[in-house]
Amino acid sequence: MSGRGGRGDRGDRGDRGDLRRALEQAGGPPASAAASPELVDPVGHGAAAAAGASPPPVLPVGLGRDAGEAARGPERRGGERRMTWGGRPGAGTLTRGPHRRLRGFTPQVPRLLERGLRRVTEAPLIGGNRAQLLVDSPAAYPAMLELIASAGHSIGFENYIFRDDVVGRRFAEALMERARAGVAVRVLYDWLGSLRTSGGLWKRLRHAGCEVRSFGSPSLQHPGRVFRRDHRKLLVVDGRAGIVGGFCIGAEWEDDRGLGCWRDTAVRVEGPVASALEQTFARIWRLAGGDMPDPAHVEEPADPVGDVAIRVVDGPPAHARTYRLYQLLSALAERTLYVTGAYPLAPTALRRALVSAAQAGVDVRLLVPSHSDLRLLNQAARAHYTRLLRNGVRIYLWNGPMLHAKTLVVDGMLALIGSSNLNPFSLLGCYELDLQLQDPVIAGELQNQFLLDLERARELKLEEWRQRPAGARLKERFGAGMLWLPYKLYSG
Repeated sequence: MSGRGGRGDRGDRGDRGDLRRALEQAGGPPASAAASPELVDPVGHGAAAAAGASPPPVLPVGLGRDAGEAARGPERRGGERRMTWGGRPGAGTLTRGPHRRLRGFTPQVPRLLERGLRRVTEAPLIGGNRAQLLVDSPAAYPAMLELIASAGHSIGFENYIFRDDVVGRRFAEALMERARAGVAVRVLYDWLGSLRTSGGLWKRLRHAGCEVRSFGSPSLQHPGRVFRRDHRKLLVVDGRAGIVGGFCIGAEWEDDRGLGCWRDTAVRVEGPVASALEQTFARIWRLAGGDMPDPAHVEEPADPVGDVAIRVVDGPPAHARTYRLYQLLSALAERTLYVTGAYPLAPTALRRALVSAAQAGVDVRLLVPSHSDLRLLNQAARAHYTRLLRNGVRIYLWNGPMLHAKTLVVDGMLALIGSSNLNPFSLLGCYELDLQLQDPVIAGELQNQFLLDLERARELKLEEWRQRPAGARLKERFGAGMLWLPYKLYSG
């Protein structure tokens, strides 16, 4: 991408001034004209938009001054002028290739910033897309089943956990129906994640004409591959639309023992980015031993359908693409940095990035589970809360059923949604898939959802945390000690 960016080595304030002038001179609206996202119910807003109706009225979040500051545009904090990244993405032209790549100036992200994002993710920015936020299974599962039912020639379905329960069988029936209709259906599951799934489910899928493969099963020839899991969650159909997020296929995402569904997030995308999703599915399908032609050599990418710019962050083990992206986005945040982490045993460098942002005056908030299905990992993560709290990172404990979402939103303008967890096992040891979206609408909806989620969470105060019982401290030390060796091995 080309465009005007700030000049270096002039101090933080000078750089922001240069970036602001570059945005305005390049045709993007001045920062003062960039409307802050309203505090709305994103689920209701999305449903209304899909039905062609007017969105529901603005809903008060009830967080008082904090919510106002989070959604506010340009402001002065500590005497320093803050810049809102104005404009909408997708202003550049689109060219044909393996997929359409955004060229020309994008008001959303100046050239230097775009260069950094591309280098840390090793992925181009793809324009011309539509995106819809999917919050919890009542929105996500129907959207996935609808997309499967619409398939005309190909389905790529990849998930860490595919259970043989009421939810898994529902998805299996949908996939088998398309396979019987002549659609090429490929199902990839992780051997460890789906270890408890009965072989009968895979047999039924194969009998109906689906290709089914297991990723990372034990092998005497390759014993080390059992430590490299496919943790991705991807559905891509016909190279035109896809869904990426944190949802596995299991009954707990629909109802956890009568307590309600697990809290999770995904995003449905449509447009040229779907071709990149199909290509990343093909790569990991071949890694699992399957035979699949390269989609880039078979068909043209989908035509532009919107103005959302998206980057597909395909994270093989040890490449640390999402890990580096988290650090870069933490460094770029000017006003707000909101992170939802299901298993937040973050590496030291990532914790330090969050702390540095908080110390620079950024409103850094971390939403984490109060109770976790991986109790030992959750206890080990809590061993690091004191330092985060002491340095200004605000931590909120989710009070509902299991919190499984993996999202990040910066200044209500840049969003990250996918499968990567905030721990070295995920960031450095697994195959992961995330989407980085550059769009104020979808990022604003994700920010609003985060603020709504805080209504069901309790903020953890430093003084309260310091007075926690000795038994809780012992459990944290035990968890950290039990995971110390694998934590260090995966952290490198």
